[in-house]
Amino acid sequence: MTHPRPFRFGVMAANARSSSEWTDTAKKAEDLGYSTLLMPDHFGDQLAPIAALSTAAAVTETLRVGSLVFANDFRHPALLAKDTATIDLLSDGRLEVGVGAGWMTDDYTWTGVEHDRPGVRIDRMIESIEILRGLWGQGAFSFDGDHYTITEMDGQPKPVQAGGPPIVVGGGGKRVLSTAARLADIVGVNPNVGEGKVGPEAIASMSADATEEKLGWVRDAAGDRFDDIEISILKFVTIVTDDRDEVAGKVGGAMGMDADTLLASPHTLVGSADQIAEELIAQRERWQGSYVTVQSDALEAFAPVVAALAGT
Repeated sequence: MTHPRPFRFGVMAANARSSSEWTDTAKKAEDLGYSTLLMPDHFGDQLAPIAALSTAAAVTETLRVGSLVFANDFRHPALLAKDTATIDLLSDGRLEVGVGAGWMTDDYTWTGVEHDRPGVRIDRMIESIEILRGLWGQGAFSFDGDHYTITEMDGQPKPVQAGGPPIVVGGGGKRVLSTAARLADIVGVNPNVGEGKVGPEAIASMSADATEEKLGWVRDAAGDRFDDIEISILKFVTIVTDDRDEVAGKVGGAMGMDADTLLASPHTLVGSADQIAEELIAQRERWQGSYVTVQSDALEAFAPVVAALAGT
């Protein structure tokens, strides 16, 4: 019997040394039953997402592609609306659009873009989401906000997906998650990266208790629409092994947490394929996390879990 929140699986990829390596990754993800190939959006060592996602979509037939997430401060929403509508059109409606307020300090330092306080960045992101949906819609759209102005613009081309691609908003803080609960189709429950990097604060917020609090914020803000939201949980560590306790101890030690805390975290998966499958089922019951994304280094090892759970 299919669960009301059926599992689907994404893989997070960012790098390739050649065209063939990138297209092989996309084709393999599709062949192994993954739903989506997802990409981050930073100025460091990674491929540019617009070009790379377009290429991945072009060499696959059913695989969805998406951003996790576009950094709003570096992409004007009118340009992003056009780029994403084009990918959605050319992929026959296989795009997911993650939008974030921008968080990584290095991106701002490298580019010289002003790193405003979180509240301002989140306000800009909220305006951008409204603009994206407006420009994806039919007819001319106007918007007069504190950060953006759009005047009688008829966004072209139009996306294939009715109303535009699903919007993903993720975060680890109360305001971002509350905003996601109100505006997004997919809510990513993530570590808190408010310090601008994946440091001690982010790692501490990966705990089960911290996740419980975050889901409470999402439930409260979503209200009646909570059951219509897809909850996404990104896995930062996925290790398929028969030596669960030993590996968890080593990995936890490297991350500054004990093995039990690491195993209880919704952002790490360590164990055999059967153990991991059981854990994901339990996490879905507790946190509703049915959209599970692993890093590309686990693409093949995690595939038996995908085969066992996808669509159930």
